[in-house]
Amino acid sequence: MKLQSLHDLYVRELKDLYNAENQIIKALPKMVKAATSPELERAFEEHLQATRQQVERLERIFQRLDESPRGAKCKAMEGILDEGDEMMDLDTTRDTVSDAALISAAQRVEHYEMAVYGTVRTYARQLGYQEDARLLQETLNEEGEADKKLTGIAESRVNVEASRTA
Repeated sequence: MKLQSLHDLYVRELKDLYNAENQIIKALPKMVKAATSPELERAFEEHLQATRQQVERLERIFQRLDESPRGAKCKAMEGILDEGDEMMDLDTTRDTVSDAALISAAQRVEHYEMAVYGTVRTYARQLGYQEDARLLQETLNEEGEADKKLTGIAESRVNVEASRTA
């Protein structure tokens, strides 16, 4: 696809995000299973539900634009999720260390999403797509809240317990 305008770039980035979100939907159940902390498991389950809603928002945007959401592979998310798989495969002797690694992997995902959603939201505003911008901001807010929740879990319990010597 040859990009000739900001609109073309916007659609391309949305397709990338759509693929990224669908990759996350496939990865989160593994993270739920790997989590040992009930609080972390709940956070991952809640984010799985939020991610499904985020995909629906993207689909609404694509419908409004009369575009297909398919056609892009988010290689960045693929790489981040591959690293997450490596984190889940680490040989740890304590559950809290394993959970700390999961939180690290999940926050990498959140930070990438926040960067891209912020960018496409700005494009939507520039292009005058106010409803798109509102929907993208809603998702951006959710990603920020998920990141804060993970930080809270890490700082209040998981990292504290993981930092204790065995």
